[in-house]
Amino acid sequence: MAVNDVTGLDLSMMTAYDDGMRTIIELPDEQLRALDAWRRTRGMTRAEAVRRAVAGLLQDEEEVRTAVDSAFGLWRGRDIDGLAEQERLRAEWDDR
Repeated sequence: MAVNDVTGLDLSMMTAYDDGMRTIIELPDEQLRALDAWRRTRGMTRAEAVRRAVAGLLQDEEEVRTAVDSAFGLWRGRDIDGLAEQERLRAEWDDR
């Protein structure tokens, strides 16, 4: 099964019509001006700027999910009572 790295979508299920999509979005004037200024300095169209923004958002979400998932179980296998360590650390706050 071919899967898109960013979206996780099964590419074998997508028709040719789904390969590209036109859409209309509404942006406040201030955002539109900022987008146009940003994309002009990079020599790209609005459509390319929006595609890059969406790709960046999806990539950021994946990186956050990966970071959060990797944090689970960090204390597994340690010889420290997690609750006792938490209480010890919080007690330091009382000393301030």
